[in-house]
Amino acid sequence: MEGKAVKAILFDLDNTLIETSRAGEVALQKTGQLLKSKLSLDDDTIRRICEKFKLKLLLESSDQLPGTSKDDLRVCHWEESIAETIGSCSISDLASQCYYLWKNSRLENLCLTPEVCDLLMQLRSKYKLLLLTNGDAQTQREKVEAVNCEEFFDAVVIAGDHAEQKPFPSIFQLCFNKLEVEAWDCVMVGDSLDTDVQGGFNAGVRATVWIHRAEGSVLDGPVKPDYTIPTVLDLPRILAQLQN
Repeated sequence: MEGKAVKAILFDLDNTLIETSRAGEVALQKTGQLLKSKLSLDDDTIRRICEKFKLKLLLESSDQLPGTSKDDLRVCHWEESIAETIGSCSISDLASQCYYLWKNSRLENLCLTPEVCDLLMQLRSKYKLLLLTNGDAQTQREKVEAVNCEEFFDAVVIAGDHAEQKPFPSIFQLCFNKLEVEAWDCVMVGDSLDTDVQGGFNAGVRATVWIHRAEGSVLDGPVKPDYTIPTVLDLPRILAQLQN
């Protein structure tokens, strides 16, 4: 069993293959400029509104009211962030303007770099590749379409379309079934210890690879990846070790 070759690689999307956090910051800067032009706010007030929106995104529940879309919910995030910071706002559709500027700017700034595209093409010649991304199905589907990445994968699984997401084993088993492989044939690659690494461990994959850019950090939690690399571009080195 130990000598069995790796047959498939499961990739996370956000902050693994694409720089979602960076794109989000660029989008917030553009939205801050809109707020400044509309309300003549100082930089500190704009920063506080944007920080409130980021926090609401972070705390966002997967449960939504019936008939409410993710877009509707996030327009409300902006409305609440503005009201909590400056009180009432005289521009009735400002929250909607903020949200759609933020959303569209973030999507425009997402991309697979040429280096990542080359890596995926190289790996596709040797392994089965699957994209497994958590999150709201609509939001994640928009990202997948924006970066035009489906051509690089044998399958794309948006966990928000299913009953359970990473780190639950059921979503991984669905992926194994799609690729017609066993858990031990697979490597899981992602930037989240709680979902990607823990999920890979729960599912029994051959190895977990954590994408972590901060140098010299110490892992003091219960979740321990098998390998840690600063960028997905270093993955071939790990795969070579696994094949030996």
